[in-house]
Amino acid sequence: MPAIHLRLGAFSAALALLAATSSASLAQKKYDTGATDTEIKIGNIMPYSGPASAYGVIGKTEEAYFRKVNAEGGINGRKITFVSYDDAYSPPKTVEQARKLVESDEVLMIFNSLGTPPNSAIQKYMNQKKVPQLFVATGATKWNDPKEFPWTMGWQPNYQSESTIYAKYILKNKPDAKIAVLYQNDDYGKDYLKGFKDGLGSKAASMIVMEESYEVSEPTIDSHIVKLKSTGADVFFNITTPKFAAQAIKKNAEIGWKPLHFLNNVSASIGSVIKPAGFDNAQDIISSNYLKDPTDQQWKKDKGMIGWNEFLDKYYPEANRADASVMYAYTVAQGLVHVLKACGDDLTRENIMKQAASIRDLELGGLLPGVKVNTSATDFAPISQLQLMKFKGDHWDLFGEIINADVGG
Repeated sequence: MPAIHLRLGAFSAALALLAATSSASLAQKKYDTGATDTEIKIGNIMPYSGPASAYGVIGKTEEAYFRKVNAEGGINGRKITFVSYDDAYSPPKTVEQARKLVESDEVLMIFNSLGTPPNSAIQKYMNQKKVPQLFVATGATKWNDPKEFPWTMGWQPNYQSESTIYAKYILKNKPDAKIAVLYQNDDYGKDYLKGFKDGLGSKAASMIVMEESYEVSEPTIDSHIVKLKSTGADVFFNITTPKFAAQAIKKNAEIGWKPLHFLNNVSASIGSVIKPAGFDNAQDIISSNYLKDPTDQQWKKDKGMIGWNEFLDKYYPEANRADASVMYAYTVAQGLVHVLKACGDDLTRENIMKQAASIRDLELGGLLPGVKVNTSATDFAPISQLQLMKFKGDHWDLFGEIINADVGG
């Protein structure tokens, strides 16, 4: 009898163990469309052509980084399939590509698609479909609105925060300034302008002598620069994307206009803006950053920079290492990998947003020391710290403290 009891007990224990293992594996492995035991399919939309094509390098860098991830074993054993389409920075085209990615390609999410107008055009669609629109490549303040848009999350410091910092710097260091503003006539430009005016507060009306907008379809902004100079302004806030930023810097030099020049962070790339505009023409421009500048010698022996260079050597050797967009793409791709790893075997869209909203003090190799990624269920602004910098010689010089500049959605 004891032997029979023992056998029955062992058999029962084995059955219980089998049931527990089965239920655990079932509980662990959860997939939505775009994820399987072997694959994670990620969608992306970039302006590989058109007026914002300088940013196309972001998609190319991300593709290279995911090749690296796959070569090293993938994410929890799954390989990333990265499907990236061109929208030429045209919102109607963005809508078309988003539908294709979600409904035909059946991606798990759309990751780091670029531009404020393009992402605005698909935000409602993505949220209706309950598909993550994760770490969008735009600093518009509206991406930090988890209550209204729980499937959309930003990445970089938002535009209003950044321009508020410039406004406060002007109030402190040049309180009698006459300010001319050039901005792109869309949500991106208006967001920067709002933050700037908020930062100036009651003095905005008297200090800003002209607000001049341009259309992204214009071939050149030279005439706008001439008009702004005629106001006699001694401070210039340049809210432009790379192509137009380079034009503005060049034209300022041509017509001998030398105001205190503030350039928005999205166009602070030495490779795609400053070098084409001419180093001599860019001296003393002020901007801000949260990423390490690859051209700055102080990072030569930095562990994060060494890792970045090793990645490029092997997977994207033709990259322009002076282009800040390459560092941006590398860093945000690392952010996504962190989220996907945290998801484990629960690769549902809901869990992706849950993990993306649970990041605590994440330090990434490309971020400036002291800048950390933090999110929560009520805070969809992963990075909200910046440091001011001034262009000197052939590089940006960081100055002042790391500034926390969070502005809510």
